[in-house]
Amino acid sequence: MTSPPGARPAPPQPYRWTLSRAGDGRRPDRLGALTDGAEPPRLWFLPELTTCAGKVLARSGGADLCFVGRSLDSMYDLLSGAFEGSSWEGRLLRLPLSLRAGGAGLDAAQARRLREHLAAAGLAPYDLARRARPVALVDVVDGGTTYDVLHRALSGWAAESREPWPVIRRKLRFVGVTIRERTSPNTWRWQQHTEGDWARGLPAGHAASVSLDVRVWAYLGNDQDKLQPSFPPRRWFDEWAAEPWHRPGLPTALAESLEVVRAGRGRAVREQLIRVIGAEPGFADRNVRALVAPLRRQPRVRSSMTGRSRSSRP
Repeated sequence: MTSPPGARPAPPQPYRWTLSRAGDGRRPDRLGALTDGAEPPRLWFLPELTTCAGKVLARSGGADLCFVGRSLDSMYDLLSGAFEGSSWEGRLLRLPLSLRAGGAGLDAAQARRLREHLAAAGLAPYDLARRARPVALVDVVDGGTTYDVLHRALSGWAAESREPWPVIRRKLRFVGVTIRERTSPNTWRWQQHTEGDWARGLPAGHAASVSLDVRVWAYLGNDQDKLQPSFPPRRWFDEWAAEPWHRPGLPTALAESLEVVRAGRGRAVREQLIRVIGAEPGFADRNVRALVAPLRRQPRVRSSMTGRSRSSRP
């Protein structure tokens, strides 16, 4: 992707091991003994996560996916495994920032650094205006503050750089993963309560919700061991940001993440994703239907330890 004139180098971001090729195209890291001592993972959340991931794919309209923060790292890992070796490699992106506290308090240096992180993820207005495909931001949503901050930052940057916002807003989608509640006319929907009502200014369907069981939502958003620390604005300039995060919980976190990637490669998960996508109203869109072929192929993955190519097992 082209970069805006005068673009600065990408800022340091929390290091996260590469566990598959579908996220950034790199080969998986050699992890050696880093998982030694970990208990065998119990992926009790896998069925719910898979269903949610299929709905995210469908409701994003087949757009590239950019996962915000680290709450949905397991969805990133699952889809990285599911699409590994397919035409979808490189279409799963990450923006590993924490903006839960809101961005109104960003000082001038932090606001500039936020733009650098957005540019590193291919989300500078210059890049968005020239994108061949839309990109959907994906995150767990409670009050929607993170999306308020990102929309304000992007729309302001576009106006300042004189990039065409009407074009950019057609390239942007926002998918919020919410806690599942009983549906009623009074159900709270984050899209209806955005700061300045900006979601209503997007094309139809460009601000969507996918619900998730409360236990799984809480586990992924609050309780799960992660591979990198939280990265709020006060840490955006820390020199250690790009260093691997070694801590007692790392073997458990790595073992679970690797098992989620492996599950994504398997036939059962890919077939469930296809069923979920096919049941969504958005399946009428050819970009959504195009998701099925990469999921149906028989993946050939490259072992991170041996470098040899092999077929994944169901």
